[in-house]
Amino acid sequence: MERLSRISVTSRPALLGAVAMLTLTSASVAAPAATSSCSSTSCTRWSVRVTPSAPSRRAANSGPEPFGATADVVANRQTARVGALFGADRADSLSGGHFCTASVVHSPQGDLILTAAHCVSDSDNDLVFVPGYRDGKAPYGVWKLGHSYLPDGWSKDQDEDSDLAFATVDDVDDRPIEDVVGANQFTVGTATGATAVTVIGYPDSREAPIRCTNKPTVHSSTQQRIDCPAFTTGTSGSPWINGDGQVVGVLGGHDEGGSTDDVSYSVTLGSQAAELYKDAISDP
Repeated sequence: MERLSRISVTSRPALLGAVAMLTLTSASVAAPAATSSCSSTSCTRWSVRVTPSAPSRRAANSGPEPFGATADVVANRQTARVGALFGADRADSLSGGHFCTASVVHSPQGDLILTAAHCVSDSDNDLVFVPGYRDGKAPYGVWKLGHSYLPDGWSKDQDEDSDLAFATVDDVDDRPIEDVVGANQFTVGTATGATAVTVIGYPDSREAPIRCTNKPTVHSSTQQRIDCPAFTTGTSGSPWINGDGQVVGVLGGHDEGGSTDDVSYSVTLGSQAAELYKDAISDP
């Protein structure tokens, strides 16, 4: 597959030994920032799912959905931290152009997003992130990706157990993204299924995100899975967020997220994820 050009990719080997728990501080949401302009390039789409289907969902204001049901996402402080990825050529005309999902995670510099490795490693073009994207609009601005951080396992062999990535985004109006939309906590070492998680993502056939809450189950020693309908192409990189606002998974991994719309996967966040995060926040 083709790799991203003009995005610096930093790879690091996985750590051996015990898994560290990272508990990070969330920031609050401020007023929306102005949209920035980016250079015009082309963008490659990924096909992460093979059987797209229309979401089977209830109205978002009708109360909590049962586990395993898909619903529309309510725009609020927490969901503004999740957004869609676009090619930079779509920065001035966003409608219909997104191809993957990403989310803001806390970092000392306040400039870090999390997604799947296959979302940022297979394109020759610049990318932008649009938090809280809806209906062709960027309520919190358009943020150009800078450096991407990929595990060695993905960079060398596209190992499905290494399908996660961090990327920095450039400031907009001298403000880091975390100051604008806040951030979730990136947390490793959480036992699969210890708690329910909510997956939020952007199917590329829709112009607003969907969500589903369920308990993940173990797929293998390195992969976890969740049963949620209608997570089609475009939802790769979707965060798995527990009730404490911690990201404990990212949609990707096995079959780049899964071969059907109703079952999704994530790598198990362990020592490799901890080392990758450390690298991402250590670069000047």
